[in-house]
Amino acid sequence: MPGLVLFGRRWAIGSDDFVLPGAFELFVRVVWWIGILVLYTVHKGQFDCAGGGLLHSYLLVLLVLLAAIICALSAIVCISMRGTISNPGPRKSLPKLLYTRLLLYLPEFIWAVVGAVWVSDNRVHCEKTVMSVIFGTVVASWIIIVFTIIGVIIVFDPLGGKKTVYLTDGVSRNLESSQSGQLLYNVKSTATRVWEKRIRLLCCCIVQDDDHRVAFTSIAELFRTYFSDTDLVPSDIAAGLTLLHQEQDKMESCPKEPEEVLCHSPSSPVTDDLDVEVENAAHYMHFAAAAYGWPYYIYTNPFTALCKLNADCCRNRPTDSDITGSDRHNFHFGSILQITGLQYRDFIHISFHNKIYEIPFFVALDHKKEAIVVAVRGTLSFEDILTDLSADCEDLTLEDVLENGFVHKGITQAANYIYRKLINDGILNQAFTIAPEYKLVIVGHSLGGGTASILAIMLRNSFPTLKCYAFSPPGGLLSKSLADYTKHFIVSVIVGKDLVARLSMPNMEDLKRRIVRIVANCNRPKYQILLRGCWYEVFGGDPDNFPTELDGRNQDLTQPLLAEESLMVHRSPSYSALEDDAHLNSPPQYPHLYLPGKIIHIVEESSSKRLCSSDIKYTASWSKETVFSSILISPKMVTDHMPDVVLKALNSLAQEHGACISC
Repeated sequence: MPGLVLFGRRWAIGSDDFVLPGAFELFVRVVWWIGILVLYTVHKGQFDCAGGGLLHSYLLVLLVLLAAIICALSAIVCISMRGTISNPGPRKSLPKLLYTRLLLYLPEFIWAVVGAVWVSDNRVHCEKTVMSVIFGTVVASWIIIVFTIIGVIIVFDPLGGKKTVYLTDGVSRNLESSQSGQLLYNVKSTATRVWEKRIRLLCCCIVQDDDHRVAFTSIAELFRTYFSDTDLVPSDIAAGLTLLHQEQDKMESCPKEPEEVLCHSPSSPVTDDLDVEVENAAHYMHFAAAAYGWPYYIYTNPFTALCKLNADCCRNRPTDSDITGSDRHNFHFGSILQITGLQYRDFIHISFHNKIYEIPFFVALDHKKEAIVVAVRGTLSFEDILTDLSADCEDLTLEDVLENGFVHKGITQAANYIYRKLINDGILNQAFTIAPEYKLVIVGHSLGGGTASILAIMLRNSFPTLKCYAFSPPGGLLSKSLADYTKHFIVSVIVGKDLVARLSMPNMEDLKRRIVRIVANCNRPKYQILLRGCWYEVFGGDPDNFPTELDGRNQDLTQPLLAEESLMVHRSPSYSALEDDAHLNSPPQYPHLYLPGKIIHIVEESSSKRLCSSDIKYTASWSKETVFSSILISPKMVTDHMPDVVLKALNSLAQEHGACISC
């Protein structure tokens, strides 16, 4: 629902968000009040110790104060339970109750100070039980006050004042267009500055230069653009995600149309080609995982990794000219050796250098497949995250390549950095001098997969036989023309409902539209949605049939419904309907970008869980890029992206194929 307005500004909390925290505090206050009442009743008439008079007054006032707070909390919880997310009308009296509850914090604070003074007074010599209870009361008061202050800081919206003015004035049609435009410009500028400050604060530990400042501004503009046209609070998004997950599971349980099912004959050339590519992908995924260095190796071998790495660090290592960047104690290189199974002499170049748009990679000789492998690391640092989030589009212009198009800006700059190192520094020439008959293979996972794909496009003319394996690359990477061009030499591998493989600005806009639509038109209170959603995510069961205003309607709508308009600050670019004065011929800021190359989609077919182990069976198939044009909500949407999960799935398929051949 629209954010709650208190003290003339908007807050990042809704009027229906006080049910669960209010009920918890109400439970604590009731237990507290009963305990104080029992203490006062048992010791009534026995407050004749030193300081007993003050204690008697303290308990009486505390009982009255707690009773008032319990009444206020009960009213807040009851009112907050009314209505739905998009219908805050039954909760219109909530701000007055919140003002009353906030006023009660003043006497509570004063009484907490009085209690602290009384407990710390050495002249007080009352019964030990009474002293302990009063001490616990004082501690509980201060804990609640501190958590309340923290909660206020969390839900504080730096743009609350400006958003409130914009929302209020937006209703009036008498506002001059020039004034409206200036007001909207001020809101946008302030929002960009706020996001930029947040990003700088998160990245305060890294050295910041001009590239960082440009990236901060670009990323801040991206976040401002994405969040500017809706009035949702975080709990609305959580409710929308759980509703979408249950709706998605209901749709998946329905039988698919025949044309939606892609199947191949077991003996068809397509299946044979798939088996070969899966086997190659399983082999090269070890290189992509090894690029992460010791964090990945320790994560996958928590009990033995340190012992093996300590043994490796004492051995000889290549000369310093072969390695750039910091590798303290030789842990990164030792991990790469352990994961790939290669020897020291097999490595041509290793770079651990890491800055924004400059990511680590290594070049090695793979004698088993007779290949020169360039492995690019995925996201592992704040600099890598900034590279990921620099999601503006730019043109990729290459000689003799007619399929030029849009590409992800940050990842393209990372690919340019590695391209300059490989070509200008003569790294590839050195490798082919050693092994001239070997082929070139470029691999990477996540950010590394996207960088490897664009790097392969850049090197394609010089090395026509090169191959690229992109594991879980980001979805918003290449325009359609470039994606089609790469089908001849790039293979992407996606596992399950991987979130990153579906990440692009159009997909995020589509997710936002779906969240707004399903949240705005659900006829259940938010607390019921969240409680049912938590139960469903943890314990499973059948998806709940939440009634919505969309039941019985055609959901392919071009205009937002009335309930949705209450959650929109202005018209969202997600909707296909355009204003009369829209620039129809101007290119979109974030056009549709796709996954690179041919796509192998691996899904979990069955899982037989036992007490001490779980046997998961996977199936692989060729897939179209349009399958990944929508973000799927699932508890595994993040874990399916992890390199160890991808490697496990590929190894399982490769072993199954090998067993079939041996049979």
